[in-house]
Amino acid sequence: MRAKITYFVTAAVLVVYFVLVGSRGVMLLKQGTALTVTFGVAVLILPVIGVWFLWKNTQFVSRANRLAVELEAEGGLPVDELVRTPGGRIDRESADAVFAKRRAETEDSPDDWRCWFRLAVAYHDARDTPRARRAMQRAIALHDGRPVPS
Repeated sequence: MRAKITYFVTAAVLVVYFVLVGSRGVMLLKQGTALTVTFGVAVLILPVIGVWFLWKNTQFVSRANRLAVELEAEGGLPVDELVRTPGGRIDRESADAVFAKRRAETEDSPDDWRCWFRLAVAYHDARDTPRARRAMQRAIALHDGRPVPS
């Protein structure tokens, strides 16, 4: 729940920032000189890119959560079998062992979105965020019947 609150607070702050930056861009455009119009257009591009990025991330999180709910209803969510340090951090060797198991499971069933979901969780636990994201994108695509990203 804390992660959701953090996400929504960060998203709200970004939206406020985009509005402020956008208003500055409009102010520059209203000046009407070649220089201020050029800067105004450049400044307006930043919020557009930011809104697009925020939208794509929100869609990704929403789809991943939908898969998690479905997998939980099936009883297929990965069990937390990771060893943790006294401070609560995941032990690297434990994460690697679970990852190896999840990777083998995915190699045995490469078209099963459930395996890719569990592999994404294992990548995340092993602190490999880019691969975790790609594995989750693949799980989402397989679930939705869309072409699978390479």
